[in-house]
Amino acid sequence: MTYIVAIANQKGGVAKTTTAVSLAGALAMQGQSVLAIDLDSQADLTLSFGLQPNQVNGTAADILLNSVPVASIARQTSISCLDVIPANNKLELAERLLTVRLDHEIVLREAIEHPDVQKMYNIVLLDCPPYLGAVTINALTAANMLVIPTQPEFFSAHALRAMMSVVRNVRRQHNPNLIYRVLITMQDKRNRIHRTLSEQIQMTFGDGLLRTVIEIDTKLRESPIAGIPINFYTAKSRSTLQYLALAQELAQYVQKEVAQPA
Repeated sequence: MTYIVAIANQKGGVAKTTTAVSLAGALAMQGQSVLAIDLDSQADLTLSFGLQPNQVNGTAADILLNSVPVASIARQTSISCLDVIPANNKLELAERLLTVRLDHEIVLREAIEHPDVQKMYNIVLLDCPPYLGAVTINALTAANMLVIPTQPEFFSAHALRAMMSVVRNVRRQHNPNLIYRVLITMQDKRNRIHRTLSEQIQMTFGDGLLRTVIEIDTKLRESPIAGIPINFYTAKSRSTLQYLALAQELAQYVQKEVAQPA
């Protein structure tokens, strides 16, 4: 069984794509076979793997609009066990036209459920755009788990209310088994407000909060320039160790879920 994780938040600037790229690299380093799919027309995940959006053939838009098989356009990266499906501005067209398809909410889920994909990958990571539209709904309908990155800042914490509403709607309409986990990112432990809001998020979400916390690290700004995830850019940085811990936490949860009897 391939486990599908969507990484999404309507609030921008919360390290959503950074988390998708870094988590993909960390999972691959730990031996998981990973496919990262860029669903954002800004193509930041694509750029983070050293690909030029205007030069790629075969993107996530082709899956959504033309039912192109996932396995046929997945591209190997320089990292063993890690493939990527890039994005470009064709996803803007997908956002507009996807809704004319019958049962358009399940297009991505059906594509990932193809036996070829199930054989090739343990985990699929979906990097979603920072807004709630047809593409994001497709991702959440396909996902087993939604990871919601959030800064311990007032506006980011406040935006979690909207994301909880999204989760409830998706569960009710498309994916009743969707679970979520909140991930605190870009935390500065020296900042009193960050510490206070982190404690409040913990009290509010309890088991819905991932134990791993991602702190501020300037190295995370450098690795996309090199076109590789942080753990392959530098082995000893704070964020490398934290994303490896996050990968381990997630992998343990996935292993437990997959082992559950049907």
